[in-house]
This record gives sequence, C-alpha cells and structure tokens, in this order.
Amino acid sequence: MQRTLRIALCLAAALLALPATAAAKPRDVDVQLLALNDFHGHLEPNTPGTIKPFDTGSTADPTVRAGGAEFLASHIRALELGNRDSLFVSAGDLIGASPLISALFHDEPTIEAMNMMGLDLNAVGNHEFDEGTTELLRMQEGGCHPDGCYDSDGDGVADGFAGANFGFLAANVVDEDTSDPLFAPYAIRTFGNIKVGFIGMTLEGTPDIVSQAGIQGWEFLDEADTANRWTDVLRNEHGVRAVVVLLHEGGAQTLPFGYNGCNGITGPIVDIVNRTTDAVDLFITGHTHQPYNCVIDGRPVTSSASFGRLVTDIDLTLDRRSKDVSSVLVNNKIVTQDVAPALDLRALVTHYQNLAAPLANRVIGWSNGALSRTQVVDESQLGNVIADAQLAATKDAAGAVAAFMNPGGIRADLNAGTTGAAEVTYGEAFTVQPFGNSLVTMDLTGAQIDTLLEQQWCTQAAGTVRILSVSAGFTYTWDGAVPQATCDKVSNIAIGGVAVDPAATYRVTVNSFLADGGDRFFVLREGTNRAGGDLDLDAFEAHFAGTTEAAPLPTPALDRITRVN
Repeated sequence: MQRTLRIALCLAAALLALPATAAAKPRDVDVQLLALNDFHGHLEPNTPGTIKPFDTGSTADPTVRAGGAEFLASHIRALELGNRDSLFVSAGDLIGASPLISALFHDEPTIEAMNMMGLDLNAVGNHEFDEGTTELLRMQEGGCHPDGCYDSDGDGVADGFAGANFGFLAANVVDEDTSDPLFAPYAIRTFGNIKVGFIGMTLEGTPDIVSQAGIQGWEFLDEADTANRWTDVLRNEHGVRAVVVLLHEGGAQTLPFGYNGCNGITGPIVDIVNRTTDAVDLFITGHTHQPYNCVIDGRPVTSSASFGRLVTDIDLTLDRRSKDVSSVLVNNKIVTQDVAPALDLRALVTHYQNLAAPLANRVIGWSNGALSRTQVVDESQLGNVIADAQLAATKDAAGAVAAFMNPGGIRADLNAGTTGAAEVTYGEAFTVQPFGNSLVTMDLTGAQIDTLLEQQWCTQAAGTVRILSVSAGFTYTWDGAVPQATCDKVSNIAIGGVAVDPAATYRVTVNSFLADGGDRFFVLREGTNRAGGDLDLDAFEAHFAGTTEAAPLPTPALDRITRVN
C-alpha cells in the first residue's frame, strides 16, 4: 500500500511539474462575415447584370452574368450553411440612385429584400441621405411615406412599411448642437463569448454630394478620427478587442486588375486606414464601386464592387485567450446567375415589377442606338443629350442659354448594346436619372461661368476630376498641362460661337443638386434670379417627344469641349 501511495505521489508531482504550455489551448472561434456595398436597389438580375472577372480597361474583356436579389440571396444562404457564427453586413448605399422598381416605392422593396436575406448591419452611405435624414430614419423605423402607403405584401391592403430588421450605423453623422449620432455609432456581436465591435460610417464628404436641404443640422466628421474615438470606447468601456470598421469610402486599383486583386490601390481609403489605430482589425469599404482585396498598413481592406454582383466572404479567427482577431481570410465571390434562384426573393421582385410595369414599360421615344454615359476624353453621348434636354426645357420658359449636367447624376447607359433605332421606355429613362432633381435656371456672370468650369478641377479632391456635360452651342478649351490646383486651366469660352464676356450676365440651367453647390461646384450657390423648372426626368422625356423608329433622336457629336496638351 505504501508502494502504491508513493507511485501516486510521484505521478501527482510529475503532473504539477509539467510546463503550462503543455496544457490544451482553448479552441479558437471561427466567424464568417459576408459583406456587401453599393447595392443601390438593384433587385433585378439585369441592372446591369454582368461583371468583369478581370478588367484591362478594354470593352472586349469577357464578362460574367452576375447580380439580382434572387441570386444574391441564394449565394448568401449557401455560404451561411453550416456556419454557426455568421454575420451579413453592408458598407452603405443599399438604397438611393435605385432602378425604378425600388425607387418608385421609395426603396421600401430593397429594405424588404434585405430583411428577407437576413442582413444584420448597414453603415449608412451618402445615397442613404438622398431623401434626407427624416426619410432615412423612416427606412430604419418604418411607417408610411408622405406619398402614402403601398401594398407591400400583395394582399390588396396598403400596409404601413415595417422598416429595417437590421441596424443602421452612423458613427460620424452627428447633431451639430448635441453631437449625438444620427444612428448608433457601433454594434457589438458576441461569438463564443468573444465580443466583436462593428463601427459604421459614411464618408466625411457626404455633404458635398447630397442635397443640402435634407441634412441641415447634421455634421459629418473625419473617418479616421471617428474610428479611433469609438475603438477606444469599445476597448475601454466594453472590453472589445476585435474591431471591424464598415466604411462607405474607398479606393480603386490600377488597370489591369481582378476582383480579388490589389493592384496599386489609391484613393481616400489609403490615408484613412493609415491614420486609424492598429486596434482596428478589418476595413469593409465601398463608395467607389470598385472591387479589391487589399492589405493596407497591415490590415485587410475589402470592397465588393457594386449592385450585388460580388459578395465578400471573410473568415475571421478569434483567439480565445486574447479575445482578438488572430487571422483574416478574404475572398470576393461573383454572385453568378447559374444557381437556383431564391423563390421568395423572386416573388418579391415580381410583385414590384408588376406594380411598376404600367409606368416602366411606357415608350417615351426612340434613340439612334446606344447612348453611353462613358466620357470619351471629356464628353459622353448621354451627358450631351441630358444637357440638351435641360436647355430645351428652360430656353423659352426661363431664358436659359446654356445647361450643365454632372456626370455622377447619370446612373446608367441608355439602350446599351443596341445599334439602329431603339425604343426608350420610361423605366430605362428613370434608371438613367433616378434622383428626382428639379431644374434651376439662374443668372451667372461670364466670370462665374469661368469659375464653374475651373471647379471641375480646382475644388475637387486631389486627383479627382468632374467634367460637366454642356449643352449644344456651349464650347471651351482646357489645358491639361496646367496643374489642377491653379484654377487657370480654361479658355475660349463661347456660347453660339460668341465669346463669353466676364462682365456680362447669362442665364444657365443646372439640376437642383448642382444648384446647391453639389459635387463641390460652389460658385453655383452664388447664382441669382433663380427660377424653378420641371423635374430633370420630365425634361429628358420631353426631349424624346416626337421621335419615332423612322426618325430617332440623333446621337450628338462629341465636339463641345477641346483639350490641349
């Protein structure tokens, strides 16, 4: 018995002497994040319906059919299958600048679709503010739009909109007086007893690219400073060590690139990440509509292009001991259309298509083949048509002699891929100009017109250029050799072949977004003797009036802007 006791004591001593590292390490926690950005209400599988797996900049690059809510839902559900700890998140612009079947119903269909897909979090983007903060709060909380309630479930009853089941985040959108955020600045989710914090933001420059009327009283703060502030709160007040930023700001790769590449990434996101605390483990970004899978300053930075054509599949490993992220694996996946569609999403889309069909399918005229929004050197066919339409709508009514259109307000090509005469429907026209801006005609001096043109470069962010489309008869020259910041690139401004006099006054037309100084065309705020006009879409439709298959709208020449050097 004494021998047995000695053996037991020796075994106990041996066990006590084992090094601590020999003890079994607590099992890590694997978390799946599925991420989306810039969906813009693209519920249908044909808007635009394709993506390039590899982009060289050539129109001949092969494309893959991609996108559509019914296919996005199928991919999301397949990826989630078997993953106990999974979260579906968005980096903004779920809504706004949407095709007709979503926008006609104030984007309620898109919120309903995301509810059905199980979206968990959405960081607000600039387009969430297109109809102002009051309407954005309705998207979260529900209730009827001032226009009325819709029959959202197809039972013949106009029900109240239920709102989003997922949370909106807006850490850097704060009340000017109280500094309170518009929505929660962050959300915390727990996986296997490990907390993960999600900070959501839009770009600081949102006020420059949305209508001012809808955001009065709200301030948009620096992205990196905001991320640093709320990361400290998560760590020090909630014990969170794993931090993810959902940010509606981004960058772009240099050509050529693939959707999982990071070729020469540039843009605001680089500076933002570099100025953000190392305690942030991952950045899910958007806004630029570009795909990338990068590492910047040692942290993964992702974007899934736009319109639901890609979904970013992210595998996070959380360390049980440190409660922090130990590894991140990222893969952008194409939302192919070769899978079985999600029938519940197909039914939702079909329901709203049927409601919108009488308006969407109405033919408003004929184009002479495709009208592209892509600028060739400095002009686009579609931009010139829109500027011409706005001048035609205000020439007699308000005395306009020129019109200007911002390229960012042109959201799609018209009759892409067609040659020869092609019908133009109201739905297609709406997809081109979905914002519902009204036309504003104002007095500008010749000197102010010159300033307007210079602001295509000199008030924009470094490396950013926004060339306005101009109406027929308006011409000018600009010098590519002159530095961007000098505000002295433009010359030879003329209307109808007559040089513009700096001291004379001219009536010019822009949309209401530009009239408020949108896209950093601040000089337009100085315009006087303002006269309101039709909606931009109504002017566009009127421009096609009388066109037929035998006599379609002529495609305008690209001869209004001359570049030298």
